[in-house]
Amino acid sequence: MDQAAPLPSRRGVLVGAALTAVPYVLLPGTRAAARPQAPDHPGAEWHPATGTNYTASNRPRGHPVDRVIIHVAQTTFAGTLSIFRNPRKQVSAHYVVRSADGHVAQCVREADIAWHAGNWDYNKRGIGIEHEGWVDQPSYFTDAVYEESARLTAAICARHGIPRNRTHIIGHHEVPGSDHTDPGRHWDWKRYMRLVRGAG
Repeated sequence: MDQAAPLPSRRGVLVGAALTAVPYVLLPGTRAAARPQAPDHPGAEWHPATGTNYTASNRPRGHPVDRVIIHVAQTTFAGTLSIFRNPRKQVSAHYVVRSADGHVAQCVREADIAWHAGNWDYNKRGIGIEHEGWVDQPSYFTDAVYEESARLTAAICARHGIPRNRTHIIGHHEVPGSDHTDPGRHWDWKRYMRLVRGAG
């Protein structure tokens, strides 16, 4: 027969009760990413990246935000979210857009610095948007992707006062020092920018 566990002392019960009354955010070692978050973009679903895959910040006070950087993930929507949750990957983006329906997930707050550009200055100043798919498979660049991503980019530009032009809305391949090719030759920049300029 198992031995009964000793009853907790009165002091132990009081300490436990006090700890349950302490806000979760005040406990040592608690990261902001662990708390439920409201997305910055209306309609986005919060899917937090692990806190070791981005840098906490207070943008735009700490660093001005003046770029939106367009990426293609080279994997699926679920695969991208999984990578951002993996602390060994050391990568994240602020948003991920699903191919089939344009559904948007937010993984890093816009105030924080996602690790997506491969260039620290562009990470500090940019908002990264990943798109489900592969650069050599244009079937992933659906009407829904273009439309919802353009609405997202337009809203980011409005929130941060970013001009809606190709100087400030760029592809990953245009980041100085980048060895990436995304979003690739199949990404329709004319169509995308027309939708961005026409959105809200």
